[in-house]
Amino acid sequence: MQRPLAAQWYAHVNAVDTSALMQDWLTNRDSLTARLVARCQQFRVQRLSQHKAVCLQDEYAAIGLPRAMKVHEREVFLRCDGVAMVYGHTIVPLSATANEWPLFHALGEKSLGSTLFNDPLVRRGELHYARLRQSHPLIRRIVARQPELAGVHSMLARRSLFWRKGGCLQVTEVFLPGVEGLRTIEKR
Repeated sequence: MQRPLAAQWYAHVNAVDTSALMQDWLTNRDSLTARLVARCQQFRVQRLSQHKAVCLQDEYAAIGLPRAMKVHEREVFLRCDGVAMVYGHTIVPLSATANEWPLFHALGEKSLGSTLFNDPLVRRGELHYARLRQSHPLIRRIVARQPELAGVHSMLARRSLFWRKGGCLQVTEVFLPGVEGLRTIEKR
């Protein structure tokens, strides 16, 4: 029997049944980029792709689209000391304007999170949580780039909408297994 490709997203973290440490990673509303930077010597955003693509079945309703249709899509790995810790997936409706999201297309390997959290016009919506199984398209994309994760049964994810001048974008962050081992380090 084929498992569904869409994930079940929940408004409360307890629905994904995880450790207290991972609950903290999932529910913290501060900048994920800043949290990662505090836990490694070298932080890097690795842009995997940025193009127009059809959004996923479990995404379109959240951003107000009537069905799965083309959006602007950005995929990145957030790396700590060379190791991918988080896979980031952002979608923006094609109807979004440069006035709403002026820097989105020029981000390159800059952190979207830093941009969002430093803009006083940006408002963040509620966090939602899921446990993504191997059949989910985002997990398949991660494993295609990180084959060593092929044996991982599921990965925890969170997503939220960000609003700016009436326009929205959705950020989904999938936490890779190594994130549980990260601890805050003292910077010199």
